[in-house]
Amino acid sequence: MAVTVKASLGKEKYYTEVIAGENTLITDEPIDKGGQNKGFNPFEILATSLASCTAATLRMYIDRKEWDIEKINVEVELENFPLTKRAVFKRDITFEGTNLDEEQMKRLRTIADACPIHKILTNEIEILTKFS
Repeated sequence: MAVTVKASLGKEKYYTEVIAGENTLITDEPIDKGGQNKGFNPFEILATSLASCTAATLRMYIDRKEWDIEKINVEVELENFPLTKRAVFKRDITFEGTNLDEEQMKRLRTIADACPIHKILTNEIEILTKFS
């Protein structure tokens, strides 16, 4: 499955409009980096991808199993270490309105790791760039 997004940045530092199909979002940099903090910064978008994909993947599984879980909360903290070329994602998943047993929790841990974004981030990544 391929997706295409287009980011456009004019002269307004670093206000960027990103379009995917019919959806638009704004990214920006924090004020201390010269931006205006009008949207998520790129690191937040990356962490958002993992958090939202994890939540959706868990919800699909939970609904298929017909488990009564009111709410899924996924918090992702991303730490980037450019000098060592390492990044660490810390993912904290909680559930509201349910009493899950140990076996259900074990299964949900496996399902969380099956999220497509988790798989992408833990596989080999290649970036091909061209200038037109």
